[in-house]
Amino acid sequence: MDSFLYQRPGSLDEALTLMAQPGVAAIAGGSNLLDLMKGGIARPCKLVDVSRLPWDAIEPLPDGGLRLGAGVRNSDAADDAQVRQCYPLLARALLAGATQQLRNMATVGGNLLQRTRCLYFYDDGFKRCNKREPGTGCDALQGFNRQHAILGASEHCIATHPSDMAVALAALDARVLLRSARGERTLALADFHRLPGDTPERDTEIEPDELVTAVELPPSKAAGHSHYLKLRDRASYAFALVSVAVALELDGDGRVERAGLALGGVAHKPWRVVAAEQALVGRLPDDAAAASDAADALLAGARGFGHNDFKIELARRAVRRALARAARGSTL
Repeated sequence: MDSFLYQRPGSLDEALTLMAQPGVAAIAGGSNLLDLMKGGIARPCKLVDVSRLPWDAIEPLPDGGLRLGAGVRNSDAADDAQVRQCYPLLARALLAGATQQLRNMATVGGNLLQRTRCLYFYDDGFKRCNKREPGTGCDALQGFNRQHAILGASEHCIATHPSDMAVALAALDARVLLRSARGERTLALADFHRLPGDTPERDTEIEPDELVTAVELPPSKAAGHSHYLKLRDRASYAFALVSVAVALELDGDGRVERAGLALGGVAHKPWRVVAAEQALVGRLPDDAAAASDAADALLAGARGFGHNDFKIELARRAVRRALARAARGSTL
């Protein structure tokens, strides 16, 4: 690990002033950043410790939604009574994401900002990684790519985003609040993460001087009909081969009025397709034909790279299963 400076600001304004300096990285739980630094992949010249800032509250919003401060620990979010009652989909995704020990350290903001878990990105023994060193190539394209993307990939990168929480937040139409010394802005969670294109080194739309300060959830009527399904090689907190987040809001006749549907483990970001969600609207939640239509729309254009070809059919079946479970009703 390279040498670096460490500073703990006493206020958010002080932290934002420090973030405006070049070569600075924010650290809270450090469950991903420290691994990257130990491997020589991340080399900040200064760490700004934001773990003691007063942004660890979970608060109701005036419109009936909920705000989660960026410093809220994943364990606290998963156990919070408001989250479990109104957004059980999020609680379920958080519980599927990591061990209790990691949830006790990881934060809401850090979860969104974690880097891809691609083997070729983490191991510098593989010399070709456009995410680590732009312009060198992508060893995963012709290598062992069982965990890799089937949607939204490019010739420059086929890695996937590892967060379970982000998939649930995407289906729930969450918003990410960002702040820098220049001011504040809000991004839809669906727009926060980037597809690789020809700049795979950029995972998100956050600027170097910005901090995630909170995540906001709009009011939801989907608590009774939501589900998070995670398929993985082993049950002990492995990263998802495919995950599905479903949030269904029903009208007075019991038909789908609004659908939130997102895939994880298949792309550089949580994968949503408007046509897939619209395929469910106006139909009964247990309509098998509607579920098949939604799955087909969500997987349109999917492409495997050899070892991960199986993920296309796996994802299609996972969408149908998750929708069936959401239709039967949510439990935690």
